[in-house]
Amino acid sequence: MKFVDEAKIYVKAGHGGSGCVSFRREKFVPKGGPDGGDGGKGGDVIFRAVKSHHTLLDLKYKQHQTAKNGGHGSGNHRTGRSADDLEVAVPVGTIIKNFKTGEKLADLSKTGQTFVAARGGIGGKGNAHFTTSTHQTPRFAQEGMAGEEFTLQLELKLLADVGIIGFPNAGKSTFISRVSAAKPKIADYPFTTITPHLGVVKYSDGKSFVIADIPGLISGAHEGSGMGDKFLKHVERTSLLLHIIDISVEPNTNAWTNFTTINKELKHYNSELIQKPQIVALNKIDLTCVRKSVKKEVALFKKKGIILHPFSAVTGEGVKEILNEIIKQLN
Repeated sequence: MKFVDEAKIYVKAGHGGSGCVSFRREKFVPKGGPDGGDGGKGGDVIFRAVKSHHTLLDLKYKQHQTAKNGGHGSGNHRTGRSADDLEVAVPVGTIIKNFKTGEKLADLSKTGQTFVAARGGIGGKGNAHFTTSTHQTPRFAQEGMAGEEFTLQLELKLLADVGIIGFPNAGKSTFISRVSAAKPKIADYPFTTITPHLGVVKYSDGKSFVIADIPGLISGAHEGSGMGDKFLKHVERTSLLLHIIDISVEPNTNAWTNFTTINKELKHYNSELIQKPQIVALNKIDLTCVRKSVKKEVALFKKKGIILHPFSAVTGEGVKEILNEIIKQLN
């Protein structure tokens, strides 16, 4: 399924039904009074967060969500039928904003959470309501009120405990496929992962945490280089970042330069992101060129007050230690 994390949609609630102008017409009752019933209420448009949806794809192709109008009143004091509400299912983690003003209206971060985006109009009153001692035959009734209508911006921010960040081809997808049941695309070229992936990592006593594989950043991402920083919003909700580094690509590269470059991009996007705790890990130690540099890289990070965790996502070496550190920091 195509991953869509933004959608612009138009919502319109139902109009209230009109009140009825009616008079009793009964045999042997020469002076029948007004008996026009009220109109029914229009349907609301309600968003509901559900686990079964993982993308905003459905709304990308169905951008108009319109609830039904209320029924009109009729004679004999019969009230028109109120329309059913229109429920729109969205993924957990969906943020709803007013498209024109950018105002955040709702953050559906829990399963089952709802938000009434547009309220249906109230039905108009029938002429039976307007009888007075001086005006016993009112020949008018109210029209139903119009339902609310808005253009909304929907934005999905994935809910995960851990977000994996790093350059393209650093081994993020291989790591998440090793520790969870997620099956991201893995290949030996940059930008293999072009959409975020979620995986559930289970550990002792039936406990688990959710980990998100965020597509790779590059230097200048905040200026639009590569895929830009459009997926970084998905790490804003995470409690912890796993920063995976790969120094096998270029002979002269080093882990500290990679580390600072990615953090610079985080800062440009949202300065609060670099305040999140990071577990820094050096991948591909199964390769000879990386193995030779491990001690030097670990020592450099130690001088900076940061623990660097060497591991190999391919062979599994060091992965258990990283998972233990993640569990320690989450608990």
